[in-house]
Amino acid sequence: MHEIESEYHIPVLYYETLENLITDKDGIYVDCTLGGGGHSEGILKEISDKGRLISIDQDDQAIEFAKKRLDKYGKKWSVYKSNFENIETVLYMAGANEVTGILMDIGVSSTQLDDPERGFSYRYDTKLDMRMNREEALSAYEVVNEYEEGELVRIFFEYGEDRFSRKVARLICQRREEKPIETTGELVEIIRKAYPPRSEKHPAKKVFQAIRIEVNRELDVLKNAITKSFNSLEKGGRLAIITFHSLEDRIVKNMFRDLCTGCKCPKEIPICVCNEKPKGKLVNRKPITSGQDELKFNNRAHSAKLRVIEKL
Repeated sequence: MHEIESEYHIPVLYYETLENLITDKDGIYVDCTLGGGGHSEGILKEISDKGRLISIDQDDQAIEFAKKRLDKYGKKWSVYKSNFENIETVLYMAGANEVTGILMDIGVSSTQLDDPERGFSYRYDTKLDMRMNREEALSAYEVVNEYEEGELVRIFFEYGEDRFSRKVARLICQRREEKPIETTGELVEIIRKAYPPRSEKHPAKKVFQAIRIEVNRELDVLKNAITKSFNSLEKGGRLAIITFHSLEDRIVKNMFRDLCTGCKCPKEIPICVCNEKPKGKLVNRKPITSGQDELKFNNRAHSAKLRVIEKL
């Protein structure tokens, strides 16, 4: 297992992903979420010299790190700076029409979480940011200081599933009337006041997740990327998606189910008039989760789920 670890990011469900994604060693593959290049290198090792891997990431830091690691694979590998919801544009630029397999490892990489400057983690006191792409205008600072109270409640409840959403939003709005909330430490201090003194989990966890999802449009990006990625597969090609929380997994599960369902006619109509046919089939009926060996050395694998769909 240790051969796949990197100083950047430990790839989750490494072997399970490669086993379910790669169906043709001469094919063209896409890693939509390059990160530290762990999964990308795994794919490059598995495919032949005729095969190709196209990697995508919107984080300059990730791309620079991965280039040092993967440049040795030469023309087999290319990388594009973009959000993976732009996969169709990236494939056009890469000269690829239909591809054999696409991987998405959704969420924040270990390195982004562990980098105090990025402002993703409630464990460090740093400037509010949380942008995966630092060139984007919207950061956590704008969300916390400029969104109306009702909008903050919605974000915390929908994206963080936080039962103290109203109280947290109210306390944030009260504090920012005095002065802007500028750091993660200030935000954590406010959130703590909304929670009972002895909460089992860190009280800021859900709120930080919610703000990060809003800043990076993560759920909308995921929905768009699934549709575009599936359309970009060749017949028999596979789309594999690793998620880390229930909101993302629900989206993947429901969209995969819709792609695998034929007739969409209302039940009260006795015969099908839509003539819809299933577009895909599930490779595994239940999501694949990490085994005990992986859970021992990678704590973040506990919530990981891998779902795979094959295009008919």
